[in-house]
Amino acid sequence: MSLKETLTADFKQAMKAKDEIAKNTINLARAAIKQYEVDNREELDDAGILKILQKQVKMRKDALADFEKAGRQDLVDAYTSEIAVLEKYMPQQMGKDEIRKVVEEVFASLGIERDRKMMGKLMGPVMQKVKGLADGGLVREVVTEFLTSGN
Repeated sequence: MSLKETLTADFKQAMKAKDEIAKNTINLARAAIKQYEVDNREELDDAGILKILQKQVKMRKDALADFEKAGRQDLVDAYTSEIAVLEKYMPQQMGKDEIRKVVEEVFASLGIERDRKMMGKLMGPVMQKVKGLADGGLVREVVTEFLTSGN
């Protein structure tokens, strides 16, 4: 079953279960997918749908910080629930240790010196390897730790 079919089936299931958060979140994701397809006049495959879902998750995560600063716990809770719904459709995200291994492999293959100035040269190839499997912020954190640690 394609990701689009899975979203449709889960949307119907959420309606039957009267799960408003799941229903609304899936509906917004489906609308974003449909909007992209109409705007670009192309049918998306699972990889394209995943990109849109990742954008939806990122958008909500970015808004979380603002809601926390504003003291809007109701919106923090709502967005956290929406993120959980969307992450069910995403591939398993890599942890810090897995990312560190990729960083070490890429660093060894590039033959660059271990200096914070090499951040850009290392980030690009690492992000290519972990695209869709790891959060960019976490990758940046691991690369920074790797370049600034002396070992």
